[in-house]
Amino acid sequence: MTQLKSFQLNRISPLSGNKKILTIVMDGVGYTNPNANITSELKNQKGLLPSEAFITGNAVNAAYTPNLDTLISSSLFRTLKAHGTAVGLPSDDDMGNSEVGHNALGAGRVFAQGAKLVNSAIHSGKIFEGIAWKQVVGREELKNKKNTLHLCGLLSDGNVHSHIDHLFALIKGAKSEGVQKVRLHVLLDGRDVGPLTATEYILKLDSFLKEINSNHFDCKVASGGGRTFVTMDRYESDWSIVERGYQAHILGEGRGFSSLLNAVETLRQEKNYYDQDLPPFVIIDQGKPLGTVEENDSFIFFNFRGDRAIEISRALTEQNFKSFPRKRFPKIYYAGMMQYDGDLKLPELFLVTPPAIDRTLTELLCNASVKQFACSETQKFGHVTYFWNGNRSGKFNAELENYIEIPSDLIPFQERPWMKSAEIADITIKNMYDNSFEIGRINFANGDMVGHSGDFAAAVLSVAAVDLALGRIMKAAKETNTILIVVADHGNADEMYELDKKTKKVIFDDNGKPKLKTSHTLAPVPCVIYNTEILEKNVSLKTDMPNAGLANIASTILDLAGFNTPDFYEPSLIEFNSEKKKILK
Repeated sequence: MTQLKSFQLNRISPLSGNKKILTIVMDGVGYTNPNANITSELKNQKGLLPSEAFITGNAVNAAYTPNLDTLISSSLFRTLKAHGTAVGLPSDDDMGNSEVGHNALGAGRVFAQGAKLVNSAIHSGKIFEGIAWKQVVGREELKNKKNTLHLCGLLSDGNVHSHIDHLFALIKGAKSEGVQKVRLHVLLDGRDVGPLTATEYILKLDSFLKEINSNHFDCKVASGGGRTFVTMDRYESDWSIVERGYQAHILGEGRGFSSLLNAVETLRQEKNYYDQDLPPFVIIDQGKPLGTVEENDSFIFFNFRGDRAIEISRALTEQNFKSFPRKRFPKIYYAGMMQYDGDLKLPELFLVTPPAIDRTLTELLCNASVKQFACSETQKFGHVTYFWNGNRSGKFNAELENYIEIPSDLIPFQERPWMKSAEIADITIKNMYDNSFEIGRINFANGDMVGHSGDFAAAVLSVAAVDLALGRIMKAAKETNTILIVVADHGNADEMYELDKKTKKVIFDDNGKPKLKTSHTLAPVPCVIYNTEILEKNVSLKTDMPNAGLANIASTILDLAGFNTPDFYEPSLIEFNSEKKKILK
């Protein structure tokens, strides 16, 4: 282990003449049924207009993408696995996500990720034996009903941020520990699962609570809201989201309802909300909020993924907090399902140890004195920095790393599906011409963020916007001696409607409308290497790597840059052929 930690990159054939390598992540652009000819499916079914009927649900295929089409026709194009065990998730039925995708891209190998680690800790019982559990849940004040245990997180089985089974396990564990009063603060999903599936999970929860509650155990829902509007902000994009959650969960301030189901059904009837957009609400009993957080209560945030858990953790624990005014700041015993930021030690107490991702590509390149560049808009900035660097905040070497964040618009992404693709391209191209870096990475968030909206037309535009930016960067690559690696981190926009598993045709609801799909897909992702002509040797893809995934990108970057590749990284996707003949002029 000591030998691996001291690993140093060595130049075998250094890039010369200001040559550069840039990885472009087209977030959420999966590669599904690429040969589908959607125009051949024009027909009027179930009373839909032709423009609505021919849609296969694949916004990537439907978009105008001449530049991506050019890349896909290249001999250096292939697909990569970006879900399931290929990115450290429990099974190949688990869709990939941006967190684990960027972990794999930046780490060069696959680590067991949040869902898998939590499953293991629950099945082994270790989660209930750790210090955090004992300090937060095993308190006498919870056993004599003097104080309350609060559990807050995403209520679904999306397995990206949380899983409903993890919540059930925590509730069972609390009862076994002798806790008498538990209050739940649930966030509705509709993003990693279907947009209108909340009632399914509510019924599961109600059935579970009916069985587990008793004279000596009282577990009820106290508050909630949709994940994009309540509590789960990230990268400090919009602190008002967290503030709304704080007021509902902690203070019991919000519109009152008699039950979780009543809240969701009433709000849906009043306005056509998707689950993720539901406003905050509070459950009322005898005219009072059912579960405010009081002094010395215990509180567990049961999401395992870090990016959308950091801000609420800060709001609940930080003494000198300034992001929004807290009307009341009770002292609580707080733990996260995992530690969401290892550098900030946030939170101090956590139930499951997160993966220890070390020797990332960025760190090795910094040790080799290589200048690097990273850029994205706010929604994905942490993915090309924090997640790419192994869940690490800050920089390894500030003199060598140039990180640029472009603020995202604070409006629904489907209203501006181009998002900040043009600005990201502008900054990236400038840095290419300035030769400010040797190895860089950028992320276009469009396909993922707009894909989650369920708006097919907007998703088509979002993919086209990325393609437009991609074309500009391809042109600049030729003029600046830059090799591009164009890839995606997971699928999303490639499947905007629910498809029948057998026929692969769109499923229609009772009103004759396609059933929206707002979650990620299980599709492989495109990967293509562009402009290798600038190298001294011919480059080709290896033909014996059918199961290659995102983790193979790091070694590929090192190969192209002329470095030796670590034996603890997944192997490179490429091989070099004979040297090119020099042309005499």
